[in-house]
Amino acid sequence: MLLQPASAASAAPPPSGAERHVFPGGGTTTSLPLTSGHGLAPSTTRPYELLGVVWDGPAGALNGGSVRVRTRDAATGRWSDWHTLEADAEDGPDDAPHGATAPLWTGRSDGVAVDVRPGPAGLPPGLRVDLVDPGAGAPAAAAPRTLPAAPADGDHRAPRPGIVTRAGWGADESLREPGFEYTGPVREVFVHHTATATDYACSDAPRVIRSIYQYHVKTSGWRDIGYNFLVDRCGTIYEGRAGGVAQPVHGAHTLGFNTDSSGVAAIGTFVSDNPPQALLDGITAISAWKLGLTGQAADGHTKLTSGSDASRYPKGTVVEFDAISGHRDAFNTECPGEALYARLPALRTAAAKLQAK
Repeated sequence: MLLQPASAASAAPPPSGAERHVFPGGGTTTSLPLTSGHGLAPSTTRPYELLGVVWDGPAGALNGGSVRVRTRDAATGRWSDWHTLEADAEDGPDDAPHGATAPLWTGRSDGVAVDVRPGPAGLPPGLRVDLVDPGAGAPAAAAPRTLPAAPADGDHRAPRPGIVTRAGWGADESLREPGFEYTGPVREVFVHHTATATDYACSDAPRVIRSIYQYHVKTSGWRDIGYNFLVDRCGTIYEGRAGGVAQPVHGAHTLGFNTDSSGVAAIGTFVSDNPPQALLDGITAISAWKLGLTGQAADGHTKLTSGSDASRYPKGTVVEFDAISGHRDAFNTECPGEALYARLPALRTAAAKLQAK
């Protein structure tokens, strides 16, 4: 086990072999190899705001193992308690190129310690921790920063809520793959939480999103951020994966069920922390509108076919879901957290009322 250092001075310099990548929009990723035993002793690092552990080979190579990290606050020099990172492959595309834990938003930090315990398959090759600094974000240029609310029209249609565009949260469009991928009509919304801090200032939400985006693309190797939409604790809704908010953009949010669905992520961790009402209202509004575009009742049901044996259901299995479901309904995970999951029945009812207005 790695011990918590008593002070900033007790941390070692970064290990040899560290690599730093600078991206056009000003973000950076620093990769530190985890070659010493099963982790990394407390080390001083370049400033970062989000981290995750990544490895070469299958996404599930660390199943049954554990990954924990401690981070040092850049302003105070204090070290955090241990944080456990989700090591199972639960988010992402059905053909993820390699493995990575869920990311952890740390706020401005300048030190890290890592403890990795292998699963039955042992330690995978290429094990490393990636430290993400989102930078100031790309300039918005001439693109609209926010799509205003719009009225509803048609059966089960709900008003379009205001949505902060990718330009609005400063997405560096040079990071993602060019072009867009579309699925069939969206008949399902899967609700997630990002498993990041819940006590962030809402003004920091764009930095959190840019960090997740950079991690999903440059660390995890996905074509774009995995979620179709994100909602912060103040209820602000953000455009996620590129391709048009009204279009059936193929996301990477619910392994095995990314087809004909949309992923909406609550920014935060809601295992025991209760989701703020503003956040619930935001999820309700975007879910009602998105499902209404295809005439899907928010309090109804839909059938989807599993696209991966790694999901909760074998590939090819037809599964009936509530039209608004939690990530855990499709994968063996605690996401979107017990506290948020318990609010989904009321959320479906509220979304259906929006569709009826």
